[in-house]
Amino acid sequence: MAHKLVIVESPAKARTIGGYLGDGYVVESSIGHIRDLPNNAADTPAKIKDKPWGRLAIDVDNGFEPYYVVPRDKKSHISKLKSLLKDADELYLATDEDREGEAIAWHLLDELKPRNIPVKRMVFHEITKSAIQEAAANPRELDMDLVEAQETRRLLDRLYGYEVSPVLWRKVMSGLSAGRVQSVATRLVVDREKERMAFKVASYWDLEGTFDAGAKHDQRLFPAKLYTVDGTRVATGASFGPDGQLKGRSEVVHLDRQRAEALVAGLADTTYDVRSVEAKPYRRSPYPPFRTTTLQQEASRKLGMSASVTMSVAQRLYENGFITYMRTDSTTLSSSAVGAARAQVSELYGAEYLPDAPRTYASKVKNAQEAHEAIRPAGESFRTPAQTGLTGDQFRLYELIWMRTVASQMKDAVGQSVSIRVGGAAASGEDVVFSASGRVITFHGFLKAYVEGTDDTATAKDDAETRLPNLTQGDAVSAASLSANGHETKPPARYTEATLIKELEDRQIGRPSTYASIIGTILNRGYVYKKGTALVPAWIAFSVTRLLGEHFERLIDYEFTASMESVLDDIARGEKDRVTELTEFYYGSDKVAGLRPLVTGLGDIDAKELATFPVGSPEDGIVLRVGKYGPYLEGPGPDGPDGAGAPVRANVPDDLPPDELTLAKAKELLANPAGEEIELGTHPESGLRVVAKNGRYGPYVTEVLPEDAPKKEKPRTGSLFKSMSLDTVTLDEAVKLLSLPRVVGAGEDGEEITAQNGRYGPYLKKGTDSRSLTSEDQIFTISLDEALKIYAQPKQRGRAAAAPPLKELGNDPVSGQPVVVKAGRFGEYVTDGEYNATLRKDDSVEAITLERAAELLAERRAKGPAKKAAKKTAKKAAAKKTPAKKTAAKKTAAKKTTKKAAAKKS
Repeated sequence: MAHKLVIVESPAKARTIGGYLGDGYVVESSIGHIRDLPNNAADTPAKIKDKPWGRLAIDVDNGFEPYYVVPRDKKSHISKLKSLLKDADELYLATDEDREGEAIAWHLLDELKPRNIPVKRMVFHEITKSAIQEAAANPRELDMDLVEAQETRRLLDRLYGYEVSPVLWRKVMSGLSAGRVQSVATRLVVDREKERMAFKVASYWDLEGTFDAGAKHDQRLFPAKLYTVDGTRVATGASFGPDGQLKGRSEVVHLDRQRAEALVAGLADTTYDVRSVEAKPYRRSPYPPFRTTTLQQEASRKLGMSASVTMSVAQRLYENGFITYMRTDSTTLSSSAVGAARAQVSELYGAEYLPDAPRTYASKVKNAQEAHEAIRPAGESFRTPAQTGLTGDQFRLYELIWMRTVASQMKDAVGQSVSIRVGGAAASGEDVVFSASGRVITFHGFLKAYVEGTDDTATAKDDAETRLPNLTQGDAVSAASLSANGHETKPPARYTEATLIKELEDRQIGRPSTYASIIGTILNRGYVYKKGTALVPAWIAFSVTRLLGEHFERLIDYEFTASMESVLDDIARGEKDRVTELTEFYYGSDKVAGLRPLVTGLGDIDAKELATFPVGSPEDGIVLRVGKYGPYLEGPGPDGPDGAGAPVRANVPDDLPPDELTLAKAKELLANPAGEEIELGTHPESGLRVVAKNGRYGPYVTEVLPEDAPKKEKPRTGSLFKSMSLDTVTLDEAVKLLSLPRVVGAGEDGEEITAQNGRYGPYLKKGTDSRSLTSEDQIFTISLDEALKIYAQPKQRGRAAAAPPLKELGNDPVSGQPVVVKAGRFGEYVTDGEYNATLRKDDSVEAITLERAAELLAERRAKGPAKKAAKKTAKKAAAKKTPAKKTAAKKTAAKKTTKKAAAKKS
């Protein structure tokens, strides 16, 4: 029976779309790419194996023609598609609407070779019944410019990887890989670590005070910091450069401890007056709806999701019809989506939050690729998160997308920012001025629905408020307290996944659709590892970037890599030619050196020098080397640096960041090489010998089991605290470390709470719920009451400390627990430590009472946990899980298909 055959990428999409199209259509998936360049010699066609370019599978001498093969595991599936095509009277290629999807559609067309039936390109950016039916009714032709752009990218990456990677195998280490974007991303992480290693700490002091405006003010006390001394600004962290010196000729007062404390003493009897009050209107407009990179960044900040997890969860949401296509550079919304968002603003927040006219957003991304819509809830009317039936990560990510979309159509937040200068004279005659800044939001607008996260915990969020008393110039105030505080400048923060994605996008390196896989690659290859959320480069990455920087400078240049993205964009628009660009990249031109001449003209490369990095000065004679089995230190032997003694070596712990390998640390490691034991004594309880050693993950103490101990018995071990060293650790300290984890007590549910030390610092553990502690000493001192208070706080993601409550209301009449108002990811809420209830649109932090909070908590308790529904939905979701596929796009087709197919047949 004749039918219309529709081919999509994934089985999940096929099932959903098949239900929307109904009878007369057969919907099947390609299961991703159906062919590619051969991955190994076994897959390479025999007719090209003996060619000079055979290993590349690209005829670099004749127009860079690629030779594609169908992988062995896809051949049976191609046979199935061909069988379905025999009974079809139309073929719809319904792969994603972007370059990758366009290329998959072209490969399907070229491989299936349909005869005497219409072939149509079906595109959509959301999987809803109306969208799918409209796409089927309004197909277009294949866009060969998009296919050319994708193929150019694929060939560029192949040439780069297959020509440069073997150089790394020969000169650095076997098994390494180079990539057009991955190597540049690795360089970014390495360069940031180099900045941290070169950073010199500067110390400075300042004064902080609490001032009293007097009894006539409701808000009497307010904080302020020392601003000027005798009219000259006081140095802050921003006044110093990375070399630890004051920047340029900065005219600032650099306070040290002695002068700061003397100033505090000299201000003991000072009276102050208000020198100036400057008020400015505050206005903040909504954030645009999500595009791929901003979704990845916010999911990392708010939900603790990696880029790959975010895209995997978003893929499932898209395929099951909950959100629009998740790989997009666009921030625009369709008119129906704007209408849906405005309707929910009016319904959930009230007409006063709805602007008179819809908001529109223009993409700020240079060369934004084949614009789709922004990422938003699917459909012409939006389901609230509670209406979706979703659970777990899918629920959390949908909620994030839904709130951001709704907030984008709300009114601005408005208020007032105030800056107050308070001055007085010290006993020394110096004139000092303190500065206080405040902000009051009078109308929260979109902030009622959504507040964007920050990468810097010191940066205040957009909804943060600081109230100051209503002072006027000339008013007298007094100092309730003054203190001198010391500070140190901090090196630039390491990249996290979120900040690396932002940096790549800001530099126009790579594409949003590739960022998750790029980060995954540099992590999986061992170039980078995670310490908490920070991305730390391994020493092997230093060797690789050194080789590439010295011998392939252009290929690892930030601007060159960004310019290649512009070239691909030009090809996608039909403005540049694939062969011309590949020829210049590979063979070079009068202006630039090509890849091939660089590889063939390398000359001698000193592999040992590439893998050697000095620690300290040349006189110290200590170097780090990157060896086959990892990094190790090499230094002069006991007879000194003159070479008389045999050099000594010591392994470097795997998790020791490069910027922490100081000269002192290197000497400590060389004095106690891995495996060498330092005898501490006998354990008073077990009677076993206790020794200190250096290991792969740093210094630790352990018990030495007798030779006749059972093989299954393992000795107790404990990592040294950061405040300890192998040279100074004592038996008493070792016994304490070996006693960990320490049982603090049991929670109200009877579950045991323990305090312990981990790779990322001290923490509490209760079942699967871990909470960070602020210092290692707390492991031995924290009480059960203190631990329970920590667990009563909502869990924080990342390294941010739990924020203090906004308001304390009293004890709940039902649970008897203290009720407080807190700021959450999506607005204020009340909690008694067990249940959380979001404030409604008519509630405010200032006006809410204990009675109203108890009412909200009672409503929340009445709903109860939805555990059964969660299990059912989770099971269903798991059944639909499919591998995530590539990106999407648009354009009209050319008639090159037949000619191109003939040229590329393998």
